[in-house]
Amino acid sequence: MPRRALPQILIRSSLILAAALLTVAWSAAAGGAASAAPLLARAAAGAAASHRVVIRPATRRAGEPNFGPDVYVFTPSMPQSQIQATVDAIASQQLSNQFGTQRYALLFEPGTYGSAANPLTFQVGYYTEVAGLGQSPGDVTINGTIDVYNQCFGTNCIALDNFWRSLSNLTINVTGQSGCQSSTDFWAVSQAAPMRRVAVRGGNLSLMDYCNGGPDFASGGFIADSAFSGGTVISGSQQQFVVRNSDLDGWSNGVWNQVFSGDIGAPAQAFGVTGGAGPYTTLATSPVTEEEPFLQTDAAGNYSVFVPAVQDNSSGTTWSATASTPGRAVPIGRFFIASPSTPVGAINLALASGQNLILGPGVYNLPRPIEVTRPGTIVLGLGFPTLVPQNGTAAMRVASVPGVKLSGMIIDAGPVNSRVLLQVGDHGGHGAPLGGRGGSFGGRGDDPTLVQDVFFRIGGATAGQATDSLVVNSSHVILDDIWAWRADHGAGVGWTSNTGDTGVRVNGDDVTAYGLFVEHYQKYQVIWNGQHGTDIFFQNEMPYDPPSQAAWMARPDQDGYPAFLITPRVASFQGYGMGSYSFFDLGVPSSPAPRSRYPTPPASSCTIC
Repeated sequence: MPRRALPQILIRSSLILAAALLTVAWSAAAGGAASAAPLLARAAAGAAASHRVVIRPATRRAGEPNFGPDVYVFTPSMPQSQIQATVDAIASQQLSNQFGTQRYALLFEPGTYGSAANPLTFQVGYYTEVAGLGQSPGDVTINGTIDVYNQCFGTNCIALDNFWRSLSNLTINVTGQSGCQSSTDFWAVSQAAPMRRVAVRGGNLSLMDYCNGGPDFASGGFIADSAFSGGTVISGSQQQFVVRNSDLDGWSNGVWNQVFSGDIGAPAQAFGVTGGAGPYTTLATSPVTEEEPFLQTDAAGNYSVFVPAVQDNSSGTTWSATASTPGRAVPIGRFFIASPSTPVGAINLALASGQNLILGPGVYNLPRPIEVTRPGTIVLGLGFPTLVPQNGTAAMRVASVPGVKLSGMIIDAGPVNSRVLLQVGDHGGHGAPLGGRGGSFGGRGDDPTLVQDVFFRIGGATAGQATDSLVVNSSHVILDDIWAWRADHGAGVGWTSNTGDTGVRVNGDDVTAYGLFVEHYQKYQVIWNGQHGTDIFFQNEMPYDPPSQAAWMARPDQDGYPAFLITPRVASFQGYGMGSYSFFDLGVPSSPAPRSRYPTPPASSCTIC
């Protein structure tokens, strides 16, 4: 059983028990787990065959951009059997490939795929991006389901390790399932598995797999700019979840911390409300948002990247059946398309000359950082490109310029300690003193810098070390679905092996975060040093592995570290739906500091809800 499963099972047992009871109830109501036997057999057969599956490289059609051999572009005119065989082959390899190096993007051109009589149904494994290529989600329709189910480790069937995959920009008309899975699309995921710009129609979306074994625990997740109709969203055993700017047709329940920001049909606010039911924090609007840029193609086969417009105090989706997302399209010719074999010097030369950047699937071993120096630059990852600095540098540095858009990538710590893995803004810099002037540099409120679906790892896939994972020095930055993870399982894991002080350090002013997941760092998980900041949803696990209390102390008179430190220079900060918990698995006495620490001078305005 993965170590990650342990704290979920052992802490807050009364809450987990409630989730287990809900699991039993749903399984019984849906016909019981026995009806899922054919699916379990299929998954087991796929896992057994994963070592011998043959995945043919993607073929590039005339006039199509060269995204590389691991980006598959499907069209409605292709035989469905060909599409099914391709997606099944990739899934059978990737479903258990947690720390492998293979990466894939599965892209669907506008049109309809599958039918009620012959549905297109497939699973999404590790490091797999599934996306439509239309201008709106309704341009690509999948009649069937696109699913993520539990992984079973012996008799322990859970979704706690279902990371690093995504679904975006299409419509699912739910059809083709039967028995326990009838009328339901399953997206049983944990961190780093976003769903964006998806419409689910004619059935339920379940964030928990209640059909395949048990205990079915899940620890996600993130949904944005999506709409659900004709069913409900089953949260089930999801310990925490954040939903932003979406249209909901129902939400079943909560376990620990469910946060809704700018969602139509969200559950009512419950925390702090007398008689409130459910662990719900609900904001009527999102203060400032800009949806993630996405790849699209038109009827003539012309590719572009669409950059949605910034919105203030918004609710609901940016699109509807009669209206498209406002924004601008950037022609594909203005992008440099890189692969892991592209020299970083060529990437930086292209960026300096004014091109944007698409990073194709794969692992990029970087001898020096990728340098983003021009305002408005777009850096878009396809298929979870993974950046690994090799010589103790950052993987990427962004200058103090406004309007940069970064999305869809993993950044791993490398073999030589990096002081920072991703630095946004030159000034204020890494290591701004606690309470010192961090600075507010290089930002514009009408054109914010975006860091979206960017995920950090220290250890796990490869041994590595980094002092800070993400440092934000610029002002007017939106952090939208960040998972910073000091690994608790995998390669190079140990208190003195995968060392990392802090997951996220914010020095800039007017920074807004949605979906901040930060786990297991050895000192402060988050340091917030900027003015007028907002965090909507924070999920944190303290490090599991301090060898002793003496090894984990902020100062001689303070055991441990706060999870979220708001420094004394901060006069204004707002936080909503912020949760932290601890589980120390070495059997030694350890105590954390207060989970959040913030200043209380007379002039301050710090609100944490």
